[in-house]
Amino acid sequence: MECTEIHIWKPEIVLHEGAEAIVTAGSWLGRKAVLKYRRPRRYRHPDLDRRLTRQRMAVEARVLSRLSAAGFPSPSLMLMEPDQSTMLLSRIEGKTLYDVLKSEEYSEDILHSLGGLVRRLHEMGISHGDLTTHNIMVSEDNLHLIDFGLSRQSPELEHFGLDLQVLRECLGSSHTNIPDAIERVCQGYMDSECQNSDSESAINVIERFHKIVGRVRYHG
Repeated sequence: MECTEIHIWKPEIVLHEGAEAIVTAGSWLGRKAVLKYRRPRRYRHPDLDRRLTRQRMAVEARVLSRLSAAGFPSPSLMLMEPDQSTMLLSRIEGKTLYDVLKSEEYSEDILHSLGGLVRRLHEMGISHGDLTTHNIMVSEDNLHLIDFGLSRQSPELEHFGLDLQVLRECLGSSHTNIPDAIERVCQGYMDSECQNSDSESAINVIERFHKIVGRVRYHG
């Protein structure tokens, strides 16, 4: 990035390097931060790629702003440079839920709490889009959701169900030491009492999730 503000960015370590983005931890103006750079997709025409990247970044920025305003445990947006395909986000300290569950030193309530947090996100009319244990941080027993690059505002019921399905697949493949993991999450989802919560909407999400699971099993 070449703007004046980013000259004050001091990178430390690459946290993740994937097909979609490179995420680097560092500091900006003395604050711990994360720099997210969206890679160009070479298989797309450059003009189309730039337009789609800008659109995706705009959605992510709006979602992060809404979450921050609501006090939801997630990174806050510090700076965005659409021309450079970069975003600066506050850094969430701690371990990923992936590492915590692998250590087997986790609280039995953590998945129940996760269900409540996911429902809180859904009650705000936002779906995450990539709800894996790598995108959930644990800091002093508090949970935070990160990486909203595939999130949606005002999503359809299907997208809420898909959030749980993505999490189910992740738990089933990476955390076989917890055979009832997704059941704990769903129970937490149903038990959660969110502000302005609607028990019927929660039931609908869980029912849609089970329908998606059935489709996956049938076609699998």
